[in-house]
Amino acid sequence: MTIGTLFIIAAPSGAGKTTLVNRLLANDAQVRRSISYTTRAPRPGEVNGGDYHFVDLPQFMAMRSRGEFVESAEVHGNYYGTSRAWLEAQMTSGMDMLLEIDWQGAQQIQREFTEAVGIFILPPSMDELKRRLQQRATDSPEVIARRLAAARDEMRHVTEFDFAIINRDLDVALGELTAAVRASRLRVKRQLARHPDVFRFFEQD
Repeated sequence: MTIGTLFIIAAPSGAGKTTLVNRLLANDAQVRRSISYTTRAPRPGEVNGGDYHFVDLPQFMAMRSRGEFVESAEVHGNYYGTSRAWLEAQMTSGMDMLLEIDWQGAQQIQREFTEAVGIFILPPSMDELKRRLQQRATDSPEVIARRLAAARDEMRHVTEFDFAIINRDLDVALGELTAAVRASRLRVKRQLARHPDVFRFFEQD
């Protein structure tokens, strides 16, 4: 068993996942965001090995054919994948790892890491989700309609996760996300892995 915990966080677009995750990472040094491999070109300001591991298509496909990705997907013509070996190395060293991923990727991850903790971020209503997407002022009405339709499909998979957080108020939702992370660390199996010296006393005859 690895020492660290793997957290999988999913949400429909507009639910506030990125803001919540960024605040959690800023407040909890024990959690580290997983860095994916991608074939897309770096955007201005992005750092190789910091934002993504940027690789060309032949290298990505070679890694995938060798089974090095615990999950992978094509998004808008670019490929993304999560390295199994990198995740395991981070968690073996004691770090908790966090993956922001959709429900399909979550299913792939949970088949490989059966003790991963799934957390789904929900909007309080579809009307509020629509309002938030409109408030961004970055998408056309047609794109917003597609995002809302996709959100309905995504939210049908919420019961496949361990925790559901309804993001009505950002501060409250952050507190709930923090509580879910902390509670997951206190499960007996995780405590056994992190603190074997404490439990060794009870194993004595």
